Amino acid sequence: MDVIVNNNVSPVTVPVAAVAPSSSSSGTTSGKVANGNGVPASAIPPSSAARSLRVRTSSQSGKYNEFAVLNEIQLCPSVMSEDTRKMLPPTTETIQCKPFPIRGERANYVNSPHVIAMVGLPARGKTYISKKLSRYLNWIGINTKVFNLGEYRRHATDAYRSHEFFRPDNEKAMAIRQHCAEMALEDVCQWLENGGEVAVFDATNSTRERRRMIREIIVHKMGYKLFFVESVCDDPQIIEQNIMEVKVSSPDYRNMNMEQALSDFRLRIEHYQERYEMLEEDTEKELSYMKIFNTGEKVVVHKHEGHIQSRIVYYLMNIHITPRTIYLTRHGESEHNLKGLIGGDSNLSDRGRRYSQALAKYIEEQQIEGLRVWTSWLKRTIQTVADVNAPQERWKALNEIDAGTCEEMTYEDIQAKFPVEFKARDQNKFAYRYPRGESYEDLVVRLEPVMMELERQGNVLVVSHQAVLRCVLAYFLDKTADELPYLKVPLHTVIKLTPVAYGCKVEHIKLPIDAVDTHRAKPEVSLLASV
Repeated sequence: MDVIVNNNVSPVTVPVAAVAPSSSSSGTTSGKVANGNGVPASAIPPSSAARSLRVRTSSQSGKYNEFAVLNEIQLCPSVMSEDTRKMLPPTTETIQCKPFPIRGERANYVNSPHVIAMVGLPARGKTYISKKLSRYLNWIGINTKVFNLGEYRRHATDAYRSHEFFRPDNEKAMAIRQHCAEMALEDVCQWLENGGEVAVFDATNSTRERRRMIREIIVHKMGYKLFFVESVCDDPQIIEQNIMEVKVSSPDYRNMNMEQALSDFRLRIEHYQERYEMLEEDTEKELSYMKIFNTGEKVVVHKHEGHIQSRIVYYLMNIHITPRTIYLTRHGESEHNLKGLIGGDSNLSDRGRRYSQALAKYIEEQQIEGLRVWTSWLKRTIQTVADVNAPQERWKALNEIDAGTCEEMTYEDIQAKFPVEFKARDQNKFAYRYPRGESYEDLVVRLEPVMMELERQGNVLVVSHQAVLRCVLAYFLDKTADELPYLKVPLHTVIKLTPVAYGCKVEHIKLPIDAVDTHRAKPEVSLLASV
């Protein structure tokens, strides 16, 4: 995939893996850079480069061999002897760690409200991008909402009759569509005025005239930031797949058979093509925009500015529509689980080892093409995949939430020893940070590089921990910060996620090995008041 970044200098093409989010849009990037010291990647030995990665460590395939064990010892403290571990620098094994607990609102990344306006013909994936972008921004704590113009049009008109409504010479229909766009933009501005941070305006916005109107309202009248995202697709297979999966099942075609719906929608696209004007640097050089060609084959970025737009560009460069499945599971039951202890780095219990064998058998039976296995650095996850015959990677960022001074304690012990802390966590579990440890909010920040890489992958088995997998599930299932810390992720269960048009299909596969239940339900309000 190529990326063209244009910030009023000669544009260059760079590999997508070399582009990282930045709050500044000045200058361009090209070539391969290993670190911030300007040292080329080729000058760093492979083993040193692997160990310098912040979140990912070694790769291996199948069961351990002598070299893999040696490599694991070099990279993962969880498999070191106690004497060797003592020689490590005195630092936490998590990426995010604060010296004292702080409780409060989520980090504020937005200094000015933003409007992201989609551009493109029908069936080009605009709604898919809008929903996915909204889900990502909300997950990282940026209050985002999608405003879909089609919903306004359906609300303003009678039942949909045919493609004739979208003819450029249908003056009555054009007036209705213009009025709907103005109403939607009015709602966008009102929502941003009332505390929203990013509004995604999901519409074709396919003419320069419409884009001028949007800019006049959003930038000149309201003083907000505006960024266009155009999806361009000329691959007939992708377009046809999108029409079949999404468009023929839309409310417009509720009373039509599939053949009629397909024919009508293709004629609707033709009407839009008559007036379609792509974003071009020569004619709209004042606009900030991003163009995505054929779902990511090439990306062009023009005059993006600020932290939010940089993060949006980086995120949209990493998503793809290739069919794949993501398997999530916690480690097998551990010795600490049996004792009710949180955190730590214990071994698997007898039942946990049986789950490890059952998991390997289940994965083998699925015959998953190109499967990769990701685990944390902790022993219980590594032991859980010992028999899984697939390439494996160890991610430090997948380690369990750091409970700080509460590590290897039971909840009963915490309540008795730190009653104020115990109550504070139940009152706001997402934002609460363990003393000298982490919060769920910290965990989301720590996991963002993992999620970005996961978006780039095919079939992956992620073996991690309860709090970590709650964050991962919240991303894919679009759960709020209040819901996230209470999602159920039971032991000895495989959660199978299959991305579909505008979301994820979820299946829970319980393997037949018993395990303790570590889930703590959300306390009742009356109980919190009495603690």
